[in-house]
Amino acid sequence: MLQNIGVPGLILILVIALIIFGPSKLPEIGRAFGSTLKEFKKSTRDLVSDDEEEVEKPKKKEKTLA
Repeated sequence: MLQNIGVPGLILILVIALIIFGPSKLPEIGRAFGSTLKEFKKSTRDLVSDDEEEVEKPKKKEKTLA
């Protein structure tokens, strides 16, 4: 869905956000969005690494049994 926005659509969204929130609130909103995105990426990375560890554990057990 977001890949169809393009540059003109992104500029329009930013202008609307500037009108609604004002120039003083935009940096605060940007920081909050950035920290939310950072936390989401960290959680996703942790979930993927947990899944990989569970896949590796049975493989290690099979090697010790053989």
